[in-house]
Amino acid sequence: MVSRTDYMRGSVPRIRPPLDPGFYPLILQMQALELSVRPEISAEKITIALRRNSGQISHYSLRIPPRSREPDPATFFCIERTVKFLLWSRGAFEVTLSGPRWIADRLSAIYCESGKRAFDAQMMERIYGHPLEIRHAPTVEELPPPNEESSPLGGHLDGCRIGFDLGASDYKLASMLEGKVLFHAEIPWNPKDQSDPSYHFAEISSGLKLAASKLPRVDAIGGSAAGVYVDNQVKVASLFRSVPAQAFEARVRPMFLRLAEQWRVPFTVVNDGEVTALAGGLSIGSGSLLGIALGSSQAAGYLDGKGRITGWLNELAFAPVDASQAAARDEWSGDLGVGASYFWQQAVNRLAQRAGFNLDPGMNLAERLKYVQQRADQGDPAARGVAETIGVYLGYTLPYYARFYDLRHVLVLGRVTSGTFGDVIVSTAEEVLKKEFPHLAASISLHVPGEETRRVGQAVAAATLPETGAASSRCAVPENGAAEA
Repeated sequence: MVSRTDYMRGSVPRIRPPLDPGFYPLILQMQALELSVRPEISAEKITIALRRNSGQISHYSLRIPPRSREPDPATFFCIERTVKFLLWSRGAFEVTLSGPRWIADRLSAIYCESGKRAFDAQMMERIYGHPLEIRHAPTVEELPPPNEESSPLGGHLDGCRIGFDLGASDYKLASMLEGKVLFHAEIPWNPKDQSDPSYHFAEISSGLKLAASKLPRVDAIGGSAAGVYVDNQVKVASLFRSVPAQAFEARVRPMFLRLAEQWRVPFTVVNDGEVTALAGGLSIGSGSLLGIALGSSQAAGYLDGKGRITGWLNELAFAPVDASQAAARDEWSGDLGVGASYFWQQAVNRLAQRAGFNLDPGMNLAERLKYVQQRADQGDPAARGVAETIGVYLGYTLPYYARFYDLRHVLVLGRVTSGTFGDVIVSTAEEVLKKEFPHLAASISLHVPGEETRRVGQAVAAATLPETGAASSRCAVPENGAAEA
């Protein structure tokens, strides 16, 4: 990390998180870098090209001070954090940088199997099936040209539909008939600690049978889940992190394909972030929208200006937000200052302890969240302080997101946003935007759905994912029940 002297050379936060006074927003570090590039000096421009699946390529550029030697640690810190953000927002198995060669060389030494960012390199390889490679291009003209694609997602309301949303502490269900929600539920489960794939398969099967029992038939099933899913196959997902690698490949990766075979209806599973964005698009009716779900992880999804999804990864749980040396460490990736430590149940647990809550060690994260939220509803100032801290995090993070996404709307939902607690998060974030970033406060609208939609809205949106043909007589449950194939 950069030293305090380096990163405090720019502006300091005008609003401090009450329970995390050392938080230093990454957006302010980036602004400090830009302030160091004086107009009268010809700055160095770095352009980053990221290649991912289907030939898609994204470009992103930033300016750094001109140097005859390697830039100072603070400058390289900004470059490295930008590349990390791009990897998890856009996705890539190949990153090519124009500009000084040493930057690509140093990044290559970090983002490799033996480097400091081995986790990120390994995850990109798992997602795209290619080892992550970082290359150098002497000029911008020698970079691979940009090639972005987008496509529509969901919004189908016909027939009898089931939607599910898989979280780390519970999963949500919704049964819909011609666009009307007839049934919804939240079912507790504990997937992250289960090493046997049969547990996951049986739990999901049981939930689907329950949802199907509320409908005259089932015409389509749509699912939302944390992680990366390609063609209904599980690529990377923290929900199944306890499953051994061999069992994961044999039984978890094709799990939803097996469920689709059993139900014999159109069956679609996508990342929960994309479904969050879909939920926002359905309710707001507009594009340039970032949906953020704060629940058992941080999920994000994006709709472009035409209301279509891009081919981007949007796994912002691993994207950096805090430049402080004392930033929270993510338990999975091991990195400091990434979204997963600031915007989900784990963040509430960490801050609740700082606020003085003496929580029962036997309580899981969902129970701890519920307890703190109940205290917030009762007017407890300590619980409010937890919510205000997360709200400050969000208020300083959204302007950083706006550097990578064309934003007009931000939809915030998920279990962490329930009740008074969630209202405080959003109102605090809006206060930060108005005081620190008035130009963005005027151009970006924050949206919070109703209480029921905050909790189960992703399951409802997921139900609209599959496209069906003409409705036909289909069985309400698979013939072979909940047994795993």
